Amino acid sequence: MRWLSVLALLLPAVGMANDWDALRSPGAVAIMRHALAPGTGDPEGFVLGDCATQRNLDARGQAQARKIGQEMRDRGIGFDVVLTSQWCRARETAELLKVGPVAEATPLNSFYEDRASRDAQTEATRALIAQTEGRVMMVTHQVNISALTGQGAASGEVLVIVPQGAGFAVLGRILIAP
Repeated sequence: MRWLSVLALLLPAVGMANDWDALRSPGAVAIMRHALAPGTGDPEGFVLGDCATQRNLDARGQAQARKIGQEMRDRGIGFDVVLTSQWCRARETAELLKVGPVAEATPLNSFYEDRASRDAQTEATRALIAQTEGRVMMVTHQVNISALTGQGAASGEVLVIVPQGAGFAVLGRILIAP
């Protein structure tokens, strides 16, 4: 009985097979919260183009991004495009994954400090998904993922989503602990 408890703790850390398989579903999109970047929000004096003013990935976050990217590559999973927020922690996560060409997409930028833009950005993200061809992965922030899916995500967690009605259904979740 004790081994079941241990197994229950380990499965989310390595990703369950059906969650990995969800990435192969027609129309599936991977949306990932950036890897571990300790803290909340951004420091006073945040400047979008200046990583020195932002909350960034630490060594564990960088390792986490590399590990999930390696798991994807080991499973033959790649993307035609990896769209990312312009925040340094998201862009670095996207680059460290090495699962497809990286392109910035402003609808994926955090609205944590500007909640009034939530609805407009979420609609822009829906439109971005609809118009982007091929296999798509997005790297963004907790607030964006919650607004789009109605579900939270841990640092470095990937949700596998598909359009459903006016929103998205979550087919699977993949988390590799930092």
